[in-house]
Amino acid sequence: MLKTSEWVSLGHPDKIADYISCYLLDRHLDRDPYTRFAVEVQIKDNHVTLGGEVTSKANYSPEDIAAFVRAAVNQIGYTPEYQKRWGKENTICGDDLIVTQHIGQQSPDIAQGVDADGYGDQGIFHGMAVNSPATDYMPEDWYLAKKIGKHLYDIRYAGLDIKTQVTLRDSKPEEIVVAIPMQMKHSTQDIANAVQWCCGGNRDYKLIVNGTGRFVKHGPIGDCGTTGRKLAVDFYGGNCVIGGGSPWTKDGTKADLSLNLLARARAVSYIKEHPDCPEVHCAISCRIGSPEILVVFTDKSGNELLSYRETITPAEVIKEFRLREPRFADMCRNGLFS
Repeated sequence: MLKTSEWVSLGHPDKIADYISCYLLDRHLDRDPYTRFAVEVQIKDNHVTLGGEVTSKANYSPEDIAAFVRAAVNQIGYTPEYQKRWGKENTICGDDLIVTQHIGQQSPDIAQGVDADGYGDQGIFHGMAVNSPATDYMPEDWYLAKKIGKHLYDIRYAGLDIKTQVTLRDSKPEEIVVAIPMQMKHSTQDIANAVQWCCGGNRDYKLIVNGTGRFVKHGPIGDCGTTGRKLAVDFYGGNCVIGGGSPWTKDGTKADLSLNLLARARAVSYIKEHPDCPEVHCAISCRIGSPEILVVFTDKSGNELLSYRETITPAEVIKEFRLREPRFADMCRNGLFS
């Protein structure tokens, strides 16, 4: 059986946008743990546009917000030194960013439901777990794509804008595709060695590095980055239905974050309690302004295993996953389920 998943590094344009939003949320939570936050980000060349709603006692000025954006991008690795190595025509520098802001406050129509400790949206949210502790109960193809991508990003051998794609046949790598910015001084063999290390020394797969033969312009110079556009990367690759929306750009009262986390946690618990089950999927549905949820477990063929209704407030989910703490940038960096 063939299974394919991809991963993108924090230096990918879409993940830069996600990270900026998460970094901004953390700075608000530093001052106000009860911040309500929903800010989308778009980045192209040196221009960053913020749009959304924030209700918080943090009261940052537009200048503060712009400084946080620049700090986030520098933290990713797009520094003056990095840009000097690659050239302004090929990549960005956080210090040079021009930040445009369109931020209001949360709608009172939504707030009244959240204030009553109900969810801030309605929808269906999906989680899954596979019976594989070695891959943190995540699908093997997704896990390996992430392992390779994070390793290439962490060793800083070439550029920061990295995408990896892994195809497994019966749990063994058959094809691995890597897109990574490279200059003449970089060797494809070094990339191959890094991939091989991630695969435990296995060489029995086809490796493709930079399918067009050239990748120098990168980050927001090469492509426009937008929040919430890497959902398969953020969740389970090609292995699970994706429910709700992006988990990033949102505080813990938003079901896109909290109930996606809960669905994953419930799926992992089910697998641990049923060691003969190879794979389980958990679907959770909610409605705006209510703490009641419907939970349904199915096997990988879609057969129902268990279902029930439960009352669990957003405050309880927030406490379980520590979502009033400034940890969103770390979750964005390491993966939602790390």
